[in-house]
Amino acid sequence: MLGVTVNRSDERRSLEMKEVEIPRPAAGELLIQVHAAAVNRTDIVNRQGKAGYMTHPILGVEVAGTVAEASGDTGFKAGDRVMGLVNGGGYAEYAVMPADRAMKIPESFTFAEAAAIPEVFLTAYQTLFWIGKLRENESVLIHAGASGVGTAAIQLAKKLRNAKVIVTAGSRQKLDFCQKLGADVLINYKEQNFDEEVLKATEGQGADVILDFVGADYWTRNLNSIKKGGRWVLIGILGGSTVEKVDLFPLMSKMIEVTGTLLTPRDDDYKARLTRDFYQAVLPYFEKREILPVVDTSFPLEKAEEAHEHMLGNRNIGKIILDVKTR
Repeated sequence: MLGVTVNRSDERRSLEMKEVEIPRPAAGELLIQVHAAAVNRTDIVNRQGKAGYMTHPILGVEVAGTVAEASGDTGFKAGDRVMGLVNGGGYAEYAVMPADRAMKIPESFTFAEAAAIPEVFLTAYQTLFWIGKLRENESVLIHAGASGVGTAAIQLAKKLRNAKVIVTAGSRQKLDFCQKLGADVLINYKEQNFDEEVLKATEGQGADVILDFVGADYWTRNLNSIKKGGRWVLIGILGGSTVEKVDLFPLMSKMIEVTGTLLTPRDDDYKARLTRDFYQAVLPYFEKREILPVVDTSFPLEKAEEAHEHMLGNRNIGKIILDVKTR
């Protein structure tokens, strides 16, 4: 089969497609004929060698396709259309997926749409509800609202909790798209001070929950933006990982919960439990197409390098997909 690997002898760590062996599923695993895979920031971090938790030579953590082989009593059979997280190996014609992470694809969804679901929707669900404990009618500030996780989080927060959704993005086009998904308050972070706008939108109280992709650059303004007793979930460090001269007293006086999380390095049992909880809660909305994955652009598998450049340029609204089966 063909798979995309990283040329580690190249200073650019360029991507190259090569012939590799089809993986074999162990008991409780599925061999998936991949129709579509999705690009994630974690793929780029792994490509750059900055993450120590991915050892698979082929990139990719989420796929959609058909079951080619089920090993053991998995509840799936050959030909089933499934989507889910894999432990690497997604940028390939075949990949192995633990069966307890596989989700049947709703009938009306294409493989490209299905591939746009697992990583971002599970991340959004985990951060909003398992960690952020978002409750009915609360307010949530979602940074990078037009990103894959952002577009998922807007819909989940609005549909499952009727939350007041406040988003930041860097262009009118992205903000307008967020509004179509259900965002209530739109903030252009390039033109507005988002902490001031959040306080205006919440009558000076601040947001109950913050989903933060940025990290260090937003530390002080997030602190200004959060409500007393609020929950602040850190899921990215696009703006740096080091905060200089942190005053801890505001965290204490506002009784804020700050939690850092990543999904990819979580253990298999955690991912399986999260998948089950998410799928039970959200499947009815998928089936009625009341919650939808957002696909920005599709690239053929051999153009994975271009797909990464598209993400690095922050040009996408929603997910970037790699077409595999239709190559």
